[in-house]
Amino acid sequence: MSLKDQIQILVVDDMSTSRGLIVQALESFGIRNIHAASSGDEALSAIARQPVHLVLSDYNMPGMSGIELLKNLRQGAATKGVGFILITGKADKETVDAGKALGMNNFIKKPFGNPDLKACLEAVVGRL
Repeated sequence: MSLKDQIQILVVDDMSTSRGLIVQALESFGIRNIHAASSGDEALSAIARQPVHLVLSDYNMPGMSGIELLKNLRQGAATKGVGFILITGKADKETVDAGKALGMNNFIKKPFGNPDLKACLEAVVGRL
């Protein structure tokens, strides 16, 4: 079985359009096991029910930001090793440094195309 068939990915974004576009891109890469959540709280609940290998999370969400979600994941015994890619419209040094300090695996700046997303993913999980 290939990585595409095995990897479990959770896409977290409060905007349904953005979630949908990311899910479509992942599907176009041949990834089969994609889950989605519209908030950090929903993501944590989803991961508690169905563990994932990788989280792709928007930075700017109401309630819990992507950085706060990452912090929560890193504090959990069962989730501290989950891969994490931050999706942000403002990839400023402060945001990127905060993510790196918490163990973010990679980040991607909006807007991005499918080739950029694939390269970002492959930098974390290996060739798809």
